[in-house]
Amino acid sequence: MNSVIKPAGFWIRLLGNLLDGVIISIPLSLIVFLLTGEFNEDDPITSILGIIYTVAVPILWSGYTIGKRIAGVRIVKINGKKLGIGAMLLRVLVAGIVYGLTLGIALIVSLFMVVFRKDKRSLHDMMAGTYVTYVKPDEHTAAS
Repeated sequence: MNSVIKPAGFWIRLLGNLLDGVIISIPLSLIVFLLTGEFNEDDPITSILGIIYTVAVPILWSGYTIGKRIAGVRIVKINGKKLGIGAMLLRVLVAGIVYGLTLGIALIVSLFMVVFRKDKRSLHDMMAGTYVTYVKPDEHTAAS
């Protein structure tokens, strides 16, 4: 099955990302401080822990991150299969590389895609075969 059910738009996705940024950055900063003895926002440990959070938590928590859960949206595979490490690595790392190599132009294109496409899928969603939805895990199987 390849269908998009109740796609989440730009503003709610932005809210989820902002909440993740605030909620996760404080504990990560404290962990790095405890490990290194200093507050350094450019510390690679912070980046690595942030990537691990962004990749692992949606896999382990039915597509949710803390911010997305509060916002009421989650990441799902468009084919209905379980979200896995491959999809999340494509979504986070490969897309991040593409966004960086294009100096942010691909990110701007992605933003316009979420705003104007009916299915609200961004470039990183296309790469990973995912989308962001309002549908809860137990509703998704019933809606399929």
